[in-house]
Amino acid sequence: MDDQNKNLLLATALSFLVILVWFVLFPPPPVEDAVAPDEIVAADGTTLQIDADAPTDVPTASLLAPQSVEDAASETARVTIDSPSLIGSLSLTGGRIDDLQLKNYRETLDEGADLVRLLAPIGTAAPYYALHGWVPSVGATSDQVPGPSTEWSIESGEILSPGADLVLRWDNGAGLIFRKTYAVDEDFLFTVTQTVENTTGADVALRPYGLVARHGEPYQIGFFIQHEGVVRMSDGSMEEINYDDMPDLTTEEGRIEVEENGWIGFSDQYWMTALIPTPGRDFRSTARFANDIYQIETVYPMVTVPAGATADASSQFFAGAQEWEVIRTYQNDLGIDRFLDSIDWGWFFFLTKPIFAVLHWLNGFIGNMGWAIIGLTLIIKALLLPLAYKSYVSMAKMRELQPEMEKLKESAGDDREKLQKGMMELYRKNKVNPASGCLPILMQIPIFFSLYKVIFVTIELRHAPWVGWINDLSAPDPSSIFNMFGLFPWDAPAPDSILSLVFIGIMPIALGISMFLQQKLNPAPTDPTQKMIFAWMPWVFMFMLGGFASGLVLYWIANNTITFIQQYAIMRSQGYKPDIFGNITGRSREAKKD
Repeated sequence: MDDQNKNLLLATALSFLVILVWFVLFPPPPVEDAVAPDEIVAADGTTLQIDADAPTDVPTASLLAPQSVEDAASETARVTIDSPSLIGSLSLTGGRIDDLQLKNYRETLDEGADLVRLLAPIGTAAPYYALHGWVPSVGATSDQVPGPSTEWSIESGEILSPGADLVLRWDNGAGLIFRKTYAVDEDFLFTVTQTVENTTGADVALRPYGLVARHGEPYQIGFFIQHEGVVRMSDGSMEEINYDDMPDLTTEEGRIEVEENGWIGFSDQYWMTALIPTPGRDFRSTARFANDIYQIETVYPMVTVPAGATADASSQFFAGAQEWEVIRTYQNDLGIDRFLDSIDWGWFFFLTKPIFAVLHWLNGFIGNMGWAIIGLTLIIKALLLPLAYKSYVSMAKMRELQPEMEKLKESAGDDREKLQKGMMELYRKNKVNPASGCLPILMQIPIFFSLYKVIFVTIELRHAPWVGWINDLSAPDPSSIFNMFGLFPWDAPAPDSILSLVFIGIMPIALGISMFLQQKLNPAPTDPTQKMIFAWMPWVFMFMLGGFASGLVLYWIANNTITFIQQYAIMRSQGYKPDIFGNITGRSREAKKD
């Protein structure tokens, strides 16, 4: 029984070690989100395709040599977009939303760093934009409806901002007058209302659509813990399609007929664009890749406009940061079905969602995400204490039985059956269950990975400071013993350097010490090999976790420290007198009578 339980502990620890080795060999890239303009080659001679009943090719402009955003934007007439969260412009050519930066987010922590750019116009190295229009069905041809090259005129409005809408107008000269009304809120949501006025003498049938296009392969962090690509909701069914899988996507796989509720978007680590039809409305959701363009579309049912009448179609477009509170508000107030699931919560979503909700609440109450992580650790440990209490008591008793177990092992020699029976009798006599010690370890593993997921994918921890030198809880500890923690003038090794695994910072060292002290309160394995592995484990973890996000290391330090205090207090409550290294220095008379 003893060997089985020791093997279980060893297997659990080694499994955890294998996963950590994987993280070290295939680490996430630095969390800096800058996408250099010349990192992706511009598409040449490409077209967009609208997935309607009668597919229509919509030509786009292209350049062999990419331009800067400023130069590309200056080639078309534009209207400024300015809100508390967004800054950019809208092109009157096509009416495209194609120049957008996020006011509250910068690429790096450096002073004067550029704002995060989300959308970029055609002509740049990585065009990324949204377009809304009509597909002709009856009574009109493709040249009689507005397209990406249509030159719109301003009917009303000078700037697009909250409370100040923009109305564009285009007359096709054949009896159809088109309008686009744009509105933007204080966060990241645009409302686009398209109107067609029929002054001809016959009915006209059209299909409204919205699309988002990304030219060339998008920048990706390339880490399996984070989904990057298409994310969509279709009548309660969630789907994720990686960018790498889109070239192999068939027409049938990419197209879904949504009956009532849904949306479709592009999701990166922290940023997202999404086309959101009016809840309760049917539409066709399409994801496709063609001509080096990644494209998502929403195509709506045919709208018949009688002669002399006007018809309109309204939808929404999200472009911004995946802020939990903002997305939750859109989901609850606007009825956007399961919009919070656009954030990649992972397999342990039943843990990651409540963990982040508590973390968000604590951050709002305390005002610091680092202290919120410590507060979350206290809550988790308090919730698990009733389950862990018996385990800690059992481990305290086993710690006291260590000398007797060593004597038993010496007397049994190589007779494993005698050793096994002796240990079973020792456990029975002292009412000890060695398997109960596994419970705290097994409970911590899913919580650890859930918190790792939360720290990695949620934008609330990006560039979030804690204390002193820890100015980004989503990045590794920037201090290093290489420069004696800043005492010497040279820089610490870069996070992606192999030297960073050796020259670790203050927090990983604190992690190793806390893990060592916490481990000393547990009974050591009787097997010499297992004992050696467990003895080295704190220091191995210290180096392996050195490149992890500071927020995760902070949680692990707090967890070890609280566990040590809990176990120490429980051992004292049971009459044991451990020193700081877990050695039993005595036991009360009352406990001995028990």
